[in-house]
Amino acid sequence: MRLLRVFAAIVHHNGFSAAQAALGMTQQTISTHMRHLEERLGLRLCERGRSGFLLTEEGRQVHAATLDLLGSIEQFQGRLGEAQGELSGSLKFGTVDAMMTNRALNLQGALGEFHRVAPRVRLEIDVAAPQVLYQGLLDGAYQIVLMPWMSSLPSHFRSQTIFSEVQKLYCAKGHPLFDIPDERITDARLKAQPFAGRTYMTDETICGVTFSWSAATPHMEGTLLLLLSGVYIGFLPDHYAEEFVNKGQLRVLAPARMTFEDPFHIAYPRERPSRAAEALARAIVAGVR
Repeated sequence: MRLLRVFAAIVHHNGFSAAQAALGMTQQTISTHMRHLEERLGLRLCERGRSGFLLTEEGRQVHAATLDLLGSIEQFQGRLGEAQGELSGSLKFGTVDAMMTNRALNLQGALGEFHRVAPRVRLEIDVAAPQVLYQGLLDGAYQIVLMPWMSSLPSHFRSQTIFSEVQKLYCAKGHPLFDIPDERITDARLKAQPFAGRTYMTDETICGVTFSWSAATPHMEGTLLLLLSGVYIGFLPDHYAEEFVNKGQLRVLAPARMTFEDPFHIAYPRERPSRAAEALARAIVAGVR
């Protein structure tokens, strides 16, 4: 079981080196564990080397079976705790980044409330891109997620929209548009600028403008770094950008028309969800301002 958990973490983080921090192991120790697992199973699970990390066909099959097994164990632990009248086991919660500054959501308070009602549950939090959270919810890597709303979520998952995040267009000090008055910022001018988009957004018209995508990142921090380079324009949540606007490092561009709302929802399995997932969902909803 320990070797399988190591294998699952390696796949989740897409490589040995990336999994070091999550596992608390050196790359050499992780490599040794993988070698032992492959020897015990008699299978080559992945290719690793200069070309990067890649699962073999057998590795994909074993990984899928591993997720099923680990999910079944967690369900057993949770249901055993429920039978004993208390919440126990582990709960894997996934969320996007830049939630701390969101005044519409008291996530830290919700986590504190969850611990109060479920002190024996081991809570694991992972900050990841929306597409990773979506896939992780589907394959059982997460039992509950907080992410931007996705219309493609299958019906066997329960989804509840809890707030909307205001996204505005920004550029940094030193960018050609930084000192241009809003009335002179035309759509053509915006289209001519290098645009930093999101890897989970389609390259399409946003607020009526077809931007010139020159960079992409799944995280708000990545977008912020690109903007602060002085090269790109891009959208950020207004609460996340506020500090940098107040410092004079960022400037909002044409807010009257370059603004949209991004609805967020919590999602977890509809049929027989764990009581721990439901408890966390209730705590998050109660914390929405």
